Amino acid sequence: MKKLLVALCMFALPVLAFAQDDNPVKWEFTTKKVSNQVYEVIAKATIEKGWHVYAQEAGEGPIPTTFSFTKNPLVAMNGKVTEVGKMHKAFDKNFNSELKYYENTVSFVQKVTVKGKAATKLKGSVEFMVCDDHQCLPPAEVPFTFSLGGK
Repeated sequence: MKKLLVALCMFALPVLAFAQDDNPVKWEFTTKKVSNQVYEVIAKATIEKGWHVYAQEAGEGPIPTTFSFTKNPLVAMNGKVTEVGKMHKAFDKNFNSELKYYENTVSFVQKVTVKGKAATKLKGSVEFMVCDDHQCLPPAEVPFTFSLGGK
């Protein structure tokens, strides 16, 4: 009986570990130069069919998408992170709240100004929660680095 239990655990653990690593959201981080020292840093989420990611102000219940930037004295934030995509608003019985979320794709854009002419990096992370009609995955955090300034 012990051998059977050990054998089942040996086969089940890799499957469970793989399932934890498979997130239905893929992130792409890019920059766009707007003017001499002003850039847009863009975090684009591509979301698998049937799943959705919550807005920064999602409503009561789920973990909203949140950006954290590491302080860099050479980079000044211009306003807040904006959302570019088709926002959906719907009542969710699981959270008993009207929620704001995105399906398919959404881009989060932060304008920044680079102080001086030296190249620098803007680092941080995005925390988000992804759900479908039946379940939510635990919140995930993805680190990012943007290269800014210089030649």
